[in-house]
Amino acid sequence: MSVHFSSQSYRPKEIVAGDFPQVTRSGILAAGQNLKRGAVLGRITASGKLILSASAATDGSQGVFAVLADDEADATAGDLGITYYVTGQFFAPNLVFGAGHTADSTRDTLRALGIHI
Repeated sequence: MSVHFSSQSYRPKEIVAGDFPQVTRSGILAAGQNLKRGAVLGRITASGKLILSASAATDGSQGVFAVLADDEADATAGDLGITYYVTGQFFAPNLVFGAGHTADSTRDTLRALGIHI
């Protein structure tokens, strides 16, 4: 008889890290996005719609703005109403950052917004 072991990466879904007050707001996720809770969002200047923030964007969404609060937000078929955090304390490893962003590169900007990672 032989015994075999395996391991898998575990990534908890929990994003809330502490008791810093959490404030949420409603907004519109732009069409074409399919995001999970913890996605770090940017806001498109011209429309005010939210998308996953990417550092190379040039439409205003390159600046981090909020953290997605909904468990799942599938806007692939069109714009979608969502809920997002504008303040709170979150586990950085469980957040989803867009291309060019990391916890370290966004920490100070998020802190100025009341989002602590």
